[in-house]
Amino acid sequence: MTQTPLTTAVAASARGLTKTYGRGDAEVHALRGVDLDLSAGTFTAIMGPSGSGKSTLMHCLAGLDQPTSGSVTVAGQRLESLSDDQLTVFRRERLGFVFQAFNLLPMLTAGQNILLPLELAGRRIGAADRERALMLADVLALGDRLGHRPSELSGGQQQRVAIARALVTEPTVVFADEPTGNLDSTTSAEVLDHLRRSVRELGQTVVMVTHEPSAAAYADHVVTVADGRIA
Repeated sequence: MTQTPLTTAVAASARGLTKTYGRGDAEVHALRGVDLDLSAGTFTAIMGPSGSGKSTLMHCLAGLDQPTSGSVTVAGQRLESLSDDQLTVFRRERLGFVFQAFNLLPMLTAGQNILLPLELAGRRIGAADRERALMLADVLALGDRLGHRPSELSGGQQQRVAIARALVTEPTVVFADEPTGNLDSTTSAEVLDHLRRSVRELGQTVVMVTHEPSAAAYADHVVTVADGRIA
């Protein structure tokens, strides 16, 4: 589904992005000169078959992997100009992540998991932080589950906690890597609808990697990657 974007602001961009693994006969070109702009306040799906380079592209955009050449700019910051420590702080303060495996801490409640990024940043949790966490829990239909640990939640509820955790720091971009890969079709639809609501109701920018056309249908824009290039 493609809609006219509500804003022309760019949340993240890549220019001349390449990524090569190995050498000689074992050399693999995962990305081959990718140019891409991701509009702020929109939901973008990056699609492609296994081995197409879609996950590598997301990892480079999110500062989780370094490109072989080219540049990545997020929130006006060129990532290649940052040291490893600066990049860690940038990811923590400006980016949110949702992964296929949820990655919740089992000893913490849902509410504690949501607030965890703020605590890891050394931030004293104040009333405004708790109010935002409660607002996110309400948007994501988790209000009655905040006292439950991950083992007491369904897969869909765990992924919604992961989404709230990604949103609590008010990131510039949320990167979601196959967020419905471990969920059944009904639960997947619920999770994708909540991601869509975060864009529509909270003005969030979401970039999702998926190989499923049904998941990509929730996005405003679809970027297709094939053989390391934008198709």
